[in-house]
Amino acid sequence: MADEFRNPFKELDKKLRDVPPEMRKKVMNDVAIAKFFMDLAILVTSNYSSLLAGLFRTNRRK
Repeated sequence: MADEFRNPFKELDKKLRDVPPEMRKKVMNDVAIAKFFMDLAILVTSNYSSLLAGLFRTNRRK
């Protein structure tokens, strides 16, 4: 019965295995793409009101 309940936190102390370089490159690329889209979304949504105000503002010439 004790074998059924393994503590997964005890496995954290075991030696980590190296990841294949191609898998590491793919994961890091996916993380970079996700970060890019998050930064792009923050850029658009945080300045949304000023973006619309600047878009519809007209400059009057003197």
